[in-house]
Amino acid sequence: MAIERTLTIIKPDAVKAGHVGDIIKIFEASRLKIVAARLVSLSKKEAEGFYAVHRGKGFFESLTTFMSSGPAIPMVLEGENAIASLREVMGATNPANAAPGTIRKLYASSIESNCVHGSDAPETAAFEIGYFFPGVDLV
Repeated sequence: MAIERTLTIIKPDAVKAGHVGDIIKIFEASRLKIVAARLVSLSKKEAEGFYAVHRGKGFFESLTTFMSSGPAIPMVLEGENAIASLREVMGATNPANAAPGTIRKLYASSIESNCVHGSDAPETAAFEIGYFFPGVDLV
């Protein structure tokens, strides 16, 4: 098994609802170690930059408005097969389809307000980590 790093974001809906600690406990119980974390309030332009891959899609405007609606917590997680492990504990994008016990089943209210983001591939993780932690030497 390979040790990887991935990016997650505890989104504004989960921060506002007070689920940050509960979500972190799930990460840690899944053997995902927090390597870096910060509290951010994304501007609309920053949210658009992060989600640029989705520009032109029907949900782009509402997604970037949502992600710039309040504080969020991007984190770098590390562990064995961290990308797949994170995606498994997050659950399906639509919480209605998420498995019991996953973060989205427990805390998300809709397909868009789904409380967490996670990188989907090593290349995506590299871009996303660099977006939120530019020039940071992660140990």
